[in-house]
Amino acid sequence: MTPVSDSVLESLHTTATEIFTGAIEACNIESAFDRRIRFEGNTLHRLLPDGSGPDSVDLSNYKRIFVIALGKAAGAMLDVLLERMKRRQGLRGICCSNQLPKSRNWRFRYFEGGHPLPNEDSFDAARAVLAMVKKARKDTLIFFLISGGGSAMFDLPLDPEIGLEETIRFHQALLASGAPISEVNTLRKHFSAVKGGRLAIAAPEAAKVSLLLPDVPLRSLDALSSGPTSPDHSTVADARAILAKYDLAPKLPESVRAFFEREDLPESPGNKGWRPPFFPKLPWTDAAYARRVTAAATMSGEEEPFRDSVFELLLSSHDLVENARTLAQNAGYHVAIDNSCDDWDYADAARYLLERFHVLRAIHPRLCLISGGEVTVALGPTPGAGGRNQQFALACALDLAKYPSEHLTVLSAGSDGIDGNTRTAGAIADPTSVARARAFGFDPEEALGTFNACPLFTAIGDAVVTGPTGHNLRDLRLLIADNA
Repeated sequence: MTPVSDSVLESLHTTATEIFTGAIEACNIESAFDRRIRFEGNTLHRLLPDGSGPDSVDLSNYKRIFVIALGKAAGAMLDVLLERMKRRQGLRGICCSNQLPKSRNWRFRYFEGGHPLPNEDSFDAARAVLAMVKKARKDTLIFFLISGGGSAMFDLPLDPEIGLEETIRFHQALLASGAPISEVNTLRKHFSAVKGGRLAIAAPEAAKVSLLLPDVPLRSLDALSSGPTSPDHSTVADARAILAKYDLAPKLPESVRAFFEREDLPESPGNKGWRPPFFPKLPWTDAAYARRVTAAATMSGEEEPFRDSVFELLLSSHDLVENARTLAQNAGYHVAIDNSCDDWDYADAARYLLERFHVLRAIHPRLCLISGGEVTVALGPTPGAGGRNQQFALACALDLAKYPSEHLTVLSAGSDGIDGNTRTAGAIADPTSVARARAFGFDPEEALGTFNACPLFTAIGDAVVTGPTGHNLRDLRLLIADNA
């Protein structure tokens, strides 16, 4: 077999990168806003109402408007909302993202929350938001702009005796567990004073509009940033079952383990029997405020406190995949889409997609197999530098090495531009990746086993580096064959 030429591989790498970056660029937040909502004077109109809340909201009915922006796209979402919404009277807000914007609005407080692990600003932002929404009454409208990443960068334990260091260790254990995001965020919802609907119920009388940019499966939208404004249908029993399933209890700090073992551990809003947890030093311990929150919680029907809430989905992983489809088709490829390995272990997902890829490319020599969503990685005790995308790409590289004369490329990268504990978005693999890595002194199998793929891909020049994109629409995997 004749090895494939460097120029062909370079062209394939360029094509894969252009499809990935082009798909992200096409997910324009401004356009997404304009497809879903429109401001006419002081009235917000919903262009595609889905039955959640009213079809329009008259801002002139409210004396105060609060805006709470959370997640990796918080700054971009906030800028677009303020541009579209001309009213400024009574406007105040808080923005918490993983990087501070260059220009800031004086009406807002800004926090740089930690990701993938919380930091002091994560706690400070949560305290500031709780203090703000506590002031909301019936004359208040709250916009919640929620994007991925908020679970870490915006957090505060329900038990105030649990500190930041213990919370960081809790998040570390979840990230290393290999559990899918829906299960990880079930635990976060029950742990946090601002997740699992508790942020919404903290302003029981206010009107609420949640604009969502999810990094979770669409079937699990309440997992987005651990669902601060969504009713939570998971239970304390579910949370404890997940702890047992992944043997997490021994890996948790003693205070966190004791918290989940409490007999009086409260259910989340949206579940029968929910009640404000009267832990000391939380807003609910204020007697008058607690009466207001309790009144909302005890209305008929578990979801009654959320009845008038508006939820609008702006963009999703579906948009990212469809944009990639269009770009690949325009480049002359036969396109197949397979998102069925969402939330699978990375190794299982790699085997499955590679099997489909090899079958399909025998029929379609110019093929682009597209897969959206995320894979999981169960980390060992001392993981190296990497993330789920680089782990997936390295697993694919070991397979592609069997086809030295084929024009094949696999790209796996995160739409937020960050993969695991690295500053890369992901990586590209081809039939020469393994040989080139060995030439640089790397052992690909060892790198895979120690979750240390980033140094390998960086050394051979195949790391995908975009920097933070301001988006978080999950991951994109591209398996491309060009043997026509």
